[in-house]
Amino acid sequence: MNGNLKKEFRYYLDHQDELVKKYAGKFIVIKDAKVIGDFDSDLQAVQETAKHHLLGTFLVQKCEPGEESYTQVYHSRVAFA
Repeated sequence: MNGNLKKEFRYYLDHQDELVKKYAGKFIVIKDAKVIGDFDSDLQAVQETAKHHLLGTFLVQKCEPGEESYTQVYHSRVAFA
């Protein structure tokens, strides 16, 4: 996991129970230790959030109980000219 996003993931872990109560089944976007959006799919979460925030500066996390949703990792590609 990107070292910059450890704080966001730690926020999710520390608040998972309350977040699941509010956002169960949604893909939440966490930046600066707060939820800045919730979406029905991970793709939608990335596409919409990337309109206002740089990729790699926010965490998209499926909000569900347990550890099953902890394992998805995505890497964006950057084209260099």
